[in-house]
Amino acid sequence: MKVVFKVGDKRQYRVQVTAQDCATFHGQQVHPVYATFALARDFEWTSRLFFLEMKEADEEGVGTLLTIEHKSMAFVGDEVVLTATVESILNNELICSIEATCGTRLIATGKTGQKMLKQEKLQRLYSTK
Repeated sequence: MKVVFKVGDKRQYRVQVTAQDCATFHGQQVHPVYATFALARDFEWTSRLFFLEMKEADEEGVGTLLTIEHKSMAFVGDEVVLTATVESILNNELICSIEATCGTRLIATGKTGQKMLKQEKLQRLYSTK
């Protein structure tokens, strides 16, 4: 793993909310707004942007932590800006704080954790099932 970032470094990801991002369970839409589960996917992707630059060819990241505090709604068509900030890099684990905004409105905050592992180790772990 290449350590090319430091505490405080940031990455951003912009997403336009679509109908597929709305709270829907078993084919039934609950709310026509950006769902917490879609935020989770996008939180993870935003912090992964660091790992894409950090990983060696024989490595891959795996999630270790995800927290989300949903604060406000974003609607279909809204653009949400997610900003990941490096909180720590210890050994092979990256912890980021995440903030999602829509214009001046805070949509959500949270944290992600990811560890970088050798792909061969992951394959061994997968084969234990």
